[in-house]
Amino acid sequence: MQPRLSEPEIAARHSLTRIEQAGGIVVRNDGDGLSVLLVRAKKDPALWIFPKGHIEPGETAEAAALRETQEETGVHGALVAPLGEPLEFQSGAELVRVQYFLIRPITESPSPEGREKRWFALDEARRRLAFENARRLLDEISDCRFQISD
Repeated sequence: MQPRLSEPEIAARHSLTRIEQAGGIVVRNDGDGLSVLLVRAKKDPALWIFPKGHIEPGETAEAAALRETQEETGVHGALVAPLGEPLEFQSGAELVRVQYFLIRPITESPSPEGREKRWFALDEARRRLAFENARRLLDEISDCRFQISD
């Protein structure tokens, strides 16, 4: 349930430019548990995040999630399902709304953007993720465990 916004917060959100994005939460079964792929943030490389980016005109959120995941991590994957409600946050004068999708990796190569990426066990990924709302998405992955298995 979203927290109720005050009148000034509602007015402030309406004056912001709204940016629609999509991202991928890439998960694989490593035999002794699930691992999730994180990438260093472009704006602040000290932060570990899920790959994400803008939805291009005429592109679906699903296609954008797969494209952004491939561009940022080098992973070509298969879409499993949307994961959680879209996350919203303010970035400068923009209100960013990101829908994440669970992705099963098919092939992996180096990041085309040269970004550092790393596979983490779920508990370690939870500790490494910079933002609480992203950590909450990991809680939903256990509900999809049957869909991640090869």
